[in-house]
Amino acid sequence: MKAEDFKGKKILVVGMARSGISATHLMCRLGAEVTINDMKTREEMGDKLEELSDLPIEWRLGEDPDTLTDGKDMVLFTSAVPFWSEWIKRARDNGVPCYNEMEIGAQLSKAPMVAITGSNGKTTTTTLIDEIFRAAGRQSFAVGNIGIPLCNHALEMKEEGVMVVEAAPFQMISAPSFHPRVSMVLNITEDHLNWFKTMENYINQKCLVFKNQRGDDVCILNEDDPISSSLGDRPQCRVLRFSRTKQVEGAVVENDVLTLSYDGKRVPIINIHEIRIPGAHNLENALAAALSTHLMGVAPEVIAQTLRDFAGVEHRIETVGTVDGITYINDSKATNPDSTIKAVQAMRKPTVLILGGSVKNSDYLPMFKAFTPEIERIVVLGATAQAIMDTAERAGFKNVHYCPGTFEEAVALARSVARPGMNVLLSPACASYDMFESYEHRGRTFKRLVKEMENQ
Repeated sequence: MKAEDFKGKKILVVGMARSGISATHLMCRLGAEVTINDMKTREEMGDKLEELSDLPIEWRLGEDPDTLTDGKDMVLFTSAVPFWSEWIKRARDNGVPCYNEMEIGAQLSKAPMVAITGSNGKTTTTTLIDEIFRAAGRQSFAVGNIGIPLCNHALEMKEEGVMVVEAAPFQMISAPSFHPRVSMVLNITEDHLNWFKTMENYINQKCLVFKNQRGDDVCILNEDDPISSSLGDRPQCRVLRFSRTKQVEGAVVENDVLTLSYDGKRVPIINIHEIRIPGAHNLENALAAALSTHLMGVAPEVIAQTLRDFAGVEHRIETVGTVDGITYINDSKATNPDSTIKAVQAMRKPTVLILGGSVKNSDYLPMFKAFTPEIERIVVLGATAQAIMDTAERAGFKNVHYCPGTFEEAVALARSVARPGMNVLLSPACASYDMFESYEHRGRTFKRLVKEMENQ
């Protein structure tokens, strides 16, 4: 679709989170007749929609969207709206196209896309790739599941720019024409089974990232991840790989040097000990980022310098501060057990680990089996507390401290059982929605509590 195709069209935007607000702005800018909807009322939304107050839109908040689709030319919905909703099915059956916001942003952008998916590492890798392109002087925006809607920047993208997209299956399943120039599947581990029910479904939805790729497009897979590695026969485009441990066509480690090896050439980038972000998982992220940006024309020296400078992203193994000799680390973005395993493996000091949050039907036993000797104690809270404690008992892990109260009380409990020279690591292995609006809200609350300790 082109920008002019939306003029005068009747568009229903469902879900007034960030992407819904962004889609509303874009549709109004293109001359569409826009109706906005959310199950919450205007009063319940508070001032979150203040920026829409001057737009020529119809407000239908607190209503069932099923009653609003008749007569609409299109429905745009956010990732928070379940894609299997009966009202979406009925609207489609009645001939009303229903898309995730990402579909429209991708269609309207003139720039090629690099798309990143996986169970863990998406945000770090997306941000790193964006930083590399920017360091190379390219127009670049990190968008998608990272929290910045594609619609924010779709119309300003130039053909020589790059849209770096963190792509979640919730978005891709309703973005049928989504077509990146370079895609990657960083890893696939058990996650979101409350949505997808089975691992087979989850894997299939991750594969949507390369569904429309053809010919000279490139799909990058992780040779060190069993599921990602096994997908090589699915893409209908060129496949390259990255590996910390093996020699593959793509990105490898040779004598401690991150090296690109494809098309008969070997391009050394950087000694891996110079890469600023810590941990084996971040070396994998760096391999993927280096390969994808070099494929898009970025010089090796630019990639190397960015890897030296890049300090990581907020809420991912982020050192917040040290109080009374105890170091506090914010890994709130660890919303599944595998992500917590990666944080655990990065610890180099005795650690108190804070676990728990809302339910995603995860199996916590592999996490306990992956505990290093550095994990001395855990503090458990939230809706998943009992499941985590039951798993700890099965795993034979004894030093469990249960907090039946608030998050603030859990952090205070972790502080009380730690000692100077230790870490307190917030890496919950769970989503945040039992107590918080998002993992960012949880992480920032943790950081605020640490700052308050420093000021006491």
